[in-house]
Amino acid sequence: MTDRAIRNLAHLRRSASTARVLNLLKVTHEHGHEADWRANPVFRTPALNSALIIKHRLRRDELDAFHLRRQVATKVVIPIDSDDLKTGGRFVFVDQRGFERMMQETFGLEPDHPDLATLRLMDALPSLDPFLLREQLKRAGIEPAACYFSISDGDLMRMVQFVEAEIRPLVTLSLGAGIEAVGSTRRLAGKILSNDPGDRMEALRQTLHLKPEEYQEGIFCWKGFLYYKWVLTSLMSDVAGVADAVSTVKPLGKVDRNAREYLDRGRQVLRDRIIAVCDDASRTLLIYENAYKALTEQARPGAFRDFLLQAPRLFTRLGEQLGAIQHVVSFWRFRFSPGAAPVGVDELIDVFMDFETGLADRDQELGQRFLAA
Repeated sequence: MTDRAIRNLAHLRRSASTARVLNLLKVTHEHGHEADWRANPVFRTPALNSALIIKHRLRRDELDAFHLRRQVATKVVIPIDSDDLKTGGRFVFVDQRGFERMMQETFGLEPDHPDLATLRLMDALPSLDPFLLREQLKRAGIEPAACYFSISDGDLMRMVQFVEAEIRPLVTLSLGAGIEAVGSTRRLAGKILSNDPGDRMEALRQTLHLKPEEYQEGIFCWKGFLYYKWVLTSLMSDVAGVADAVSTVKPLGKVDRNAREYLDRGRQVLRDRIIAVCDDASRTLLIYENAYKALTEQARPGAFRDFLLQAPRLFTRLGEQLGAIQHVVSFWRFRFSPGAAPVGVDELIDVFMDFETGLADRDQELGQRFLAA
């Protein structure tokens, strides 16, 4: 592991979990004394339960590690010394070639071990956003302690209120406006946010002519779209602030000509990419919004049915986009907060390269433009 990689790992140790990182080591240090943490871990294997789980955008030389082509992988990092991350760590990608053999040799886990199933559930998500991760695990009957998910009660309440406002047109279409509709809106919001297999809103499923498994997966992704719409709305002011700060941040110490050229070019590229990814995410959300309006305003359930059928693919795309934006905003808050240590030249270059990689278009080949610098 290179010096730069070690520094990045040390930063992950101090920072909180984000859409890109599930910091189980930090959770262990802060909550390992609690009974709930001991009784309801994410992983049964102690080493995995103190690992760093990272959504990693694959570099070109890493693509051959997988049987199928993919752009983002789930990286499991096991620190060599949990008290000193400068010593680095060992890592494996979930479902890379030889994954089950490596997990058996390293941890003694058989292919049917529950921890491997949990890792694959995480890998199936486009980001490790705590809300969606919690929902994904609950769907599989896995309910770890609340300390693993950095979701405040206030955020959950705001999310429920946002969903209620979003689905009100659907309830009004069915019942009209009035006191009964208000109660029905709350009940329907509860059903959408529920993971109870018996709470599938059968009337809507039958209206849309969907098979139970299609409908259940579509509803989960609809919930994801609602959450991501809320996230994007909540992030916009922070995103604008970070985009402006990228243009003006200056590193500590002497900047040679090559570094200056890289940083000057990087500022504009990153600002453009941040704006482009937000715009692209908005366009993806517009697909949902148009389908929903067709259902509620034009009485065309077929359009919403088509949306639910393609929702899993769109959900993955949207999750990767917003996961990248959330990572940029959360890391910037952490590293460039008031009172934080000044950032040196090499570290600022690392940050720019990390952001550029995360914000790169999934079909774009990352070539010489940044890596050569």
